[in-house]
Order: sequence, then structure tokens, then C-alpha cells
Amino acid sequence: MTDPNLSEQPAVPPVPPAPPAATEVPAAPAAPAAPTYGAVQPPAAPAYGQPAAPAYGQAAPAYGQPAPAYGQPAYGQPAYGQAPAKTNVLAIISLVSAFFVSLAAVITGHIALNQIKKTGEQGRGLAIAGLIIGYVGLVAGLIWIIAVIAILVAGAAASASYSGTY
Repeated sequence: MTDPNLSEQPAVPPVPPAPPAATEVPAAPAAPAAPTYGAVQPPAAPAYGQPAAPAYGQAAPAYGQPAPAYGQPAYGQPAYGQAPAKTNVLAIISLVSAFFVSLAAVITGHIALNQIKKTGEQGRGLAIAGLIIGYVGLVAGLIWIIAVIAILVAGAAASASYSGTY
């Protein structure tokens, strides 16, 4: 034992603190390398989760119906990379020619409707509009021709009755 009155005490080495038990400091994540200019970047991964709401005016799928699969057309829109439906050329020609040559509009309109029925192309409304305007033009043209002939006949009859006697 040591005497408390003595000025010198034996040196006791200090006890080092114990290391923390089972706690590790997480390493900082490595920063991605800076992209080089002109290098092709890979496309970003698609975000998974809740599907986006349909655009205004678009109908949502019926309750209980599965959503379209990834990469399939959603809500009646064509899928990415899919070309829109083709419009029948004769249907366009029928509508345009209806304002100039009614007979050509009627002929091309009927041919266009037949092709649309077989191929499923778009343009049925254009062909029908060309047919309607073409038929109206044909009827108006026939009425005009009949009116001109009637006027000429009436004029000839009138001039025959005044054949030179006063």
C-alpha cells in the first residue's frame, strides 16, 4: 500500500478506451466517372412503378382489366416505332377532284371504298365525301345542261314565230 502522505505515487498507466462494438463506418460511394464529350451514353433504365395516368381525353382501361404489357400500345395509341395507319390515295384524289371534275370524283371514290374495304386503310370518310360532292356536282351539271337546252329551244321557237312578217 502506499502512504497518502508520500509525494510520490507509483505510476499507473492509463487504460485506453475500448473500440466501439460492431459499428462500422460505411464507406462513401464512389463517384461516377465524368462523361467524356462525344462519347455515346447508354440509355437510362426505365422507371418502374405506378403507370402514368392517361392523357386528357383518353379513356383508361376498364376496372379489373390488366394494363397493357411493357412495350405495347397504351390506351389506343400506336406503340413506339409503329407507323400511323396509311390513308388511301384514291380517297384523297376523290375528294380533291370533286371540286373540279365530278365524274372523276365518283369513279375514284368507288374504287377507293373498294380498296379500303380490302386493305383496311384509312380514308373512308374522304372517299364518301368525294362521292357525295361528286354526285351533287353531276346532278347540278345535268340540271344546268337541261336549263341551257331549254333556253335555246325556247329562243329558237320564239325566233321561228317571228320569221320575217311584221
